[in-house]
Amino acid sequence: MIAPVALQPPAIVQPAPYQASFGLVAGTVGRGAVRVRVHAGRRLLADRPLRGRRFSLRVEFPARDVTVRVTVVGMRGARRTSTVGPVFGLPSAAEPHVSTPHADPPLARTVRGLAHRFHGTSGVYVQSLGSGAGAAWNAEARFPAASTLKLAIAVAVLRAHAGRPPPGSWVDGRLRAMLQRSDNRAANELEAWLGGSHQVDALLQTLGLRDTIMYGGYEIENRSLQSEIPIRVESQPGFGFGKYTTAFDLARLWRSVWLAAAGLGPLARSFPSAFTSADARYLLRLLALVHDPGKLDRFLAPADVVLHKAGWLSTGRHDAGLVLWPGGAALAAVLTWTPWGAGRAADVLAGQVARAARDRFAG
Repeated sequence: MIAPVALQPPAIVQPAPYQASFGLVAGTVGRGAVRVRVHAGRRLLADRPLRGRRFSLRVEFPARDVTVRVTVVGMRGARRTSTVGPVFGLPSAAEPHVSTPHADPPLARTVRGLAHRFHGTSGVYVQSLGSGAGAAWNAEARFPAASTLKLAIAVAVLRAHAGRPPPGSWVDGRLRAMLQRSDNRAANELEAWLGGSHQVDALLQTLGLRDTIMYGGYEIENRSLQSEIPIRVESQPGFGFGKYTTAFDLARLWRSVWLAAAGLGPLARSFPSAFTSADARYLLRLLALVHDPGKLDRFLAPADVVLHKAGWLSTGRHDAGLVLWPGGAALAAVLTWTPWGAGRAADVLAGQVARAARDRFAG
């Protein structure tokens, strides 16, 4: 008599630990498994019959770090479980895909009105990551970049690093400090690890971001490619030398990272084996854990998620990132400059722009 084959725990391919996930749960099972169940913490997200030795299903993870449990059930009720975590859940409706940018006139009027009410110079770019509709104001004007370009450093580091940095490693720790605490020393150390800021500038040039420059490290303490959303210079801040960027360039950098999470877009095309989808999902999780409230997220609903990296100087205050809600996603970049000193009004403008985009794109 042949003994029955013991039920084996599932092998989880997606999601992966220390990464963000848009809800894909995939893997393989051994012989004898007839059902698969997915939990996030104690919450049951899926219970499906199995057809074959592979499974691939979509679930809605909570918008926070969770431990994912995948359980297979045998014909006689036996169960085996595998776990993976931490995984940061992002809305499945925000899963990356390519869309064609095009102008949204009603949103453009709203953005223009908000910019005109700001007492200073501002640059704004917003776009639905679902439909591609968007609007811009003064989006090609160069502003002092401040800490917004720490995202570019992170992309350059992950491109140069062999695989995802192990949790607790020096590179992982420096990336967390740079992005989540906006630590200037960590940014400078990572630039030194790369071999200099010119490595970051080379990456930006490869991506076509020609109105952005890193210009060295941080103090301790040409025209860009056009899109179908009209991009112009309405007014140009007079800030002298140093790091600079535009709302349009920052938005394109963020969109490149988002698309790379699915192996799409200019980062994936330019560095197919160096900056992988796993790198992008690792970076998106780090950005989701940034706690810097009162800017793009200022007027959003509690269920909305913002992945962002702000920057500020005495005269400039910016925020740029992804705004995600249960039904979709948008990107937003809001840059401001006032010669007499930046303040709360800049953060309010960022929040108003993000809310206007979210309300328009969420219908």
